[in-house]
Amino acid sequence: MTTHRARIAALRAQLAQQSLDGFIVPLTDEHMSEYVGTYARRLEWLTGFEGSAGSAVVLSDRAAMFTDGRYTLQVRQQVDGGIYAFRPVPAESPASWLAEEAPAGARIGYDPWLATRAFVRGAAAALAASGGTLVAVRQNPIDAIWTDKPAPSTAPAEMLADTFSGMAAREKRAGLAAAMRAHGADWLILSALDSIAWTFNIRGADVPRTPVVRAFALVKADGSATLFTDPAKISAEVAAHLGPDVGVRPYGDFSAALETLTGVVMLDPAWCVAAIFDHLAKSGATIVEAPDPAVAPKAAKNRVEQDGIRAAHVRDGLAVSRFLHSLDANPPKDELEAEARLEGFRRESNMLKDLSFDSISAFGPNGAAPHYRSTPESNAPFAGNSLYLIDSGGQYPDGTTDITRTVAFGTPSAEMRDRFTRVLKGHIALATARFPRGTRGGQLDILARQFLWSAGLDYAHGTGHGVGHYLGVHEGPQRIAAAASAPGIEVPLVPGMLLSNEPGFYKAGEYGIRIENLVIVQEDRRPGDLEPMLAFETVTLAPIDLRLVEPALMTAPEIAWLDAYHARVRDAHAPHLEGAALAWLLDATRSLANRHKAAA
Repeated sequence: MTTHRARIAALRAQLAQQSLDGFIVPLTDEHMSEYVGTYARRLEWLTGFEGSAGSAVVLSDRAAMFTDGRYTLQVRQQVDGGIYAFRPVPAESPASWLAEEAPAGARIGYDPWLATRAFVRGAAAALAASGGTLVAVRQNPIDAIWTDKPAPSTAPAEMLADTFSGMAAREKRAGLAAAMRAHGADWLILSALDSIAWTFNIRGADVPRTPVVRAFALVKADGSATLFTDPAKISAEVAAHLGPDVGVRPYGDFSAALETLTGVVMLDPAWCVAAIFDHLAKSGATIVEAPDPAVAPKAAKNRVEQDGIRAAHVRDGLAVSRFLHSLDANPPKDELEAEARLEGFRRESNMLKDLSFDSISAFGPNGAAPHYRSTPESNAPFAGNSLYLIDSGGQYPDGTTDITRTVAFGTPSAEMRDRFTRVLKGHIALATARFPRGTRGGQLDILARQFLWSAGLDYAHGTGHGVGHYLGVHEGPQRIAAAASAPGIEVPLVPGMLLSNEPGFYKAGEYGIRIENLVIVQEDRRPGDLEPMLAFETVTLAPIDLRLVEPALMTAPEIAWLDAYHARVRDAHAPHLEGAALAWLLDATRSLANRHKAAA
């Protein structure tokens, strides 16, 4: 914490040099990414916060941290409360806090490469009420004092073969060109890194856990394009893959290129930062704001992508099943040993490219923080009667996985079994839902919460997020959540979308529970339907701990679903196991219905 006190003091001195009374520090990069390269982790460097969503505002005499309910506990563990006031999002925002706390006439700095135009307008309006001004900085003041700041990644780009993508890059660019013509656009700016990776069928290692290449892209109405990235990343093989219609220019040329554009430029203001608008203003181009046309086709996986996703989940589920067996056969000594062991099982497939995010390996009270990250300081031993929560995933060339399992150690309490079963019932309710075309994620969220609500319980995170195909483990636009302000909950679900199904329950200071599988939206036509209906196909395959299930709380259809799910797990993995591991799998996937009948 002493280090972070020194850093905020240095930042305040730098702000004084730039004639600023405060500065806004977001957790993002020039592409509005959720997960960012090490060079862009300014918020973590300044405050110590290691979460994936948050921001800070620093004034000359006070400062505040803004995080949502996922990080209520974590932010207090990692950030000095003597420096920062902890403010809840979305109840408060940096703009609303500044309106109350900034002195009259204050000049508050922001980096235009790290903020959307909508944020800038909102913050400027909030400050104006007290005579304050929002000031775009030429140099980020944190960069001026972060003397050992890492350089951006130099990892090479890789091509993603059509056998994995299911569609050639030229076809994808043709689809984007058609969307441009519909808007009368001459140019399209792609800023989101996953949209660029998807459009050009390339992958990279510029962001840990997310296989993207740091780049901007300009697409012309004829489907040709220019990638702005480090040319050293583009090997002869990748250049041949991109083809003659795709040029490559240095990343640093992007700003100047914007100032030369004429005609109509199409961009998505959700992903294109304020600086892009500022540079386009110098060119005199006409700007058309429209949704990124790569987002919708990227989210609706094609048949080749879906087949790859299924294959990746069988492979990944086998690794998870072997890991779960090892927890019983040879318990790890602590959280870090457990997560390393699971990664080892995944790597034995020889197809793992990376994890899809830093694993959440949480024993006992640590599980109560939904986005907990075990460190040498927090690393808890496996001891006593408690619960172990492991949320993890892998990046494979045919798919991205994300799975959470909660496991009993020792004898679980009646309360633990009750809470786990309520979470499971919600999970099953969502997994078995049928819904008409046009249904939005926000309409389905209550299905997963209803059994917790009936007992006066809830959880402070969304129920489902989109997942990419060998891309981001969090991918829009779709989402299943309760909060009215949650982005994506108004997006209709369409066939091919991949989402998580992950209700949970967290008791502060004691334990956490979450059950997460990934599901694909599919057509679900049945005789007698008067409306075109959709349903979820569960693709994750690993046992759910039956020791935590209270059969008396389960209905016959719920038990039937669980038994059928475990039969799929058994059929997928039994041929690849033998001896004690096979015996464990057969017991872990035993019929709850038969056991319940025998007990009755």
